[in-house]
Amino acid sequence: MFQGMEYVYAVYAEGSFSEAAKKLFVSQPSLSATIKRAEERIGYPIFDRSVRPLKLTECGEKYIQAAERIMSAEREFSDFVNDWCGLHTGRLTVGGSSLFSSWILPPLIGKFSQKFPEVEIELVEESTAKLAGLLQNGRIDLLIDNCKLENSVFGSSVFRKEHLLLAVPKQFAINQTLKSYRIPARTVCTGEFLDETVAVVPIEQFQNVMFIMLKPDNDTRKRADEIFRKFHITPEIVFELDQQMTAYNVTCSGMGASFISDTLISSIPSHENVVYYKLPEEYCTRNIYFYWKAGRYFSRAMEEFLATVQPLSREDTVSVPLSTEGNLHKDSKKYII
Repeated sequence: MFQGMEYVYAVYAEGSFSEAAKKLFVSQPSLSATIKRAEERIGYPIFDRSVRPLKLTECGEKYIQAAERIMSAEREFSDFVNDWCGLHTGRLTVGGSSLFSSWILPPLIGKFSQKFPEVEIELVEESTAKLAGLLQNGRIDLLIDNCKLENSVFGSSVFRKEHLLLAVPKQFAINQTLKSYRIPARTVCTGEFLDETVAVVPIEQFQNVMFIMLKPDNDTRKRADEIFRKFHITPEIVFELDQQMTAYNVTCSGMGASFISDTLISSIPSHENVVYYKLPEEYCTRNIYFYWKAGRYFSRAMEEFLATVQPLSREDTVSVPLSTEGNLHKDSKKYII
């Protein structure tokens, strides 16, 4: 009944027969015929072809759910077999948002690839919500993020700590008032700004400053809102965005202040038109995690990747090789959740 499943799933994933055919390197008529045969075997249509974009029928939704379970099972078995061959082959799929995919994961993947050059690695860039869904259904193996995901669903390992700062366009008048609180980008990169002698900016001074904010479900936004409530600030929000990197770029353009992590500031070239300020530690310190789906087989590739990509040598780094935040137990060289 699931013969040709990968073709059906490609049409579902791409949302059209033409795009799926391109991805599969087959002709569209051939792909359409394959899908038709699958529907005939089932006895019911999988796709509703009367609407655009293409939609699944009720039967099709159940088919895709079953197909994802089958693919997940196949992948777990493949991971197991790869463990037996000493990672001379195999694959690993790692996901991250724009910041992590652009600046954090590439050097980590490069380090792993030097050690295991025959393991095929795929990097997936999406929003945190989409990545969590991909992780849960087995489409990716590991996810790096600074949010807290449900520990009953996901296992986790702490990669390192990070801290939020306030980034303000240099031309804003408030920078003259708060000149003594400015933090050079260099001290953010070295971690010197974390010294207790570096003063926290009086955040109440920003009552009338325009802000670039992330959307309400984002961890950075939640922390910013806590600060605003604490200091009785009603922010004037110019934009609500999905990605921290986008917010920072808008700040660089001079449109508003934004809450930015030292991870971002340390990773990208400094911008001469932005001023940085230290924020209260209790609201602005958080962990960056590697997540995986709880209950799945913990493959050797996953184990070796986490062991290889140890945190950077900063005093604020927390080094936890396969943390206990996912009921992870070690048995010989295999990690089982």
